[in-house]
Amino acid sequence: MNIERGTLNSRRILVTGGAGFLGSHLCEKLLALGHEVLCVDNFYTGRRANITHLLGNPLFEAIRHDITFPLYVEVDEIYNLACPASPIHYQFDPVQTTKVSVHGSINMLGLAKRVKAKILQASTSEVYGDPTVHPQTEDYWGHVNPIGLRACYDEGKRCAETLFFDYFRQHRLKIKVARIFNTYGPRMLPNDGRVVSNFIVQALKGQDITVYGDGSQTRSFCYVDDMTEALMRLMESPDDFTGPVNLGNPVEFTILELAEKVIELVNPLKTQHSKSKIIFAPLPSDDPRQRQPDITLAKEKLGWEPLTGLEEGLAKTIDYFRKLVTCKLTSHKRTKLSDE
Repeated sequence: MNIERGTLNSRRILVTGGAGFLGSHLCEKLLALGHEVLCVDNFYTGRRANITHLLGNPLFEAIRHDITFPLYVEVDEIYNLACPASPIHYQFDPVQTTKVSVHGSINMLGLAKRVKAKILQASTSEVYGDPTVHPQTEDYWGHVNPIGLRACYDEGKRCAETLFFDYFRQHRLKIKVARIFNTYGPRMLPNDGRVVSNFIVQALKGQDITVYGDGSQTRSFCYVDDMTEALMRLMESPDDFTGPVNLGNPVEFTILELAEKVIELVNPLKTQHSKSKIIFAPLPSDDPRQRQPDITLAKEKLGWEPLTGLEEGLAKTIDYFRKLVTCKLTSHKRTKLSDE
């Protein structure tokens, strides 16, 4: 069930990381509901192309800004999504990644306190680390390596949650904390190193699909439309429900199953890109072996559960990447011809 247009009072809403994959979809949905949307992004992983179609909307405004520095605006609600979310990007500058989660959260919480805005933190399933409890419930404290390569993101997000709840207890700030599990869909970056985008781009190019480890590790994949719906429902939930709440698809797949499904959907007739095959590489450091959300709380408090199956969501995502890859290949051929 979707939130219906006209059931909410129009508000001025700040979305940090609004030009990113998830943020741009959220901006789109909020605008469709008649809200005024202020998109803030430093364009480290966000892309202008993700929001170009929104720039003509009089209710939409985009500001280039890094939230590790204070921001002075007047808003009613804040969705704090700003942070690189893929290992390639958050490990490139780990100190800055931690700053975004910690300093960025402090700045956004300070803004929310000053203007009395409700604020939602996009936390992550990575706060559970390599879990010893399966599936993961919100009362599980996690199993995280605090000095590993992923710690800048994992511990940064854990510290952000601490800050949110300290502001809630100390200043009675209206907060919401969402623990987001693997989300995929159109507008993912083709080079972000995430498993869905990696597999799709490799398959479309006819390259070997790289599976790390033996492929038996599991993930649960939530389509972006379901996730934006969940975030909006969380923001609209009663003030006494703060979370944290798991948001994700509870249907679990092995990475090997995902690779096989992508090959099948990219090339159903096995007539093109037939040279794609699955190869195996060493598992990255601290890579979780299992990841599956228990969404009982989300069902109970938000009346939410994902509606998009993996095959349907992958088909839409593959279509997006197919156009992207084709466009780049065509552009490359034109450049070669002009050089000649």
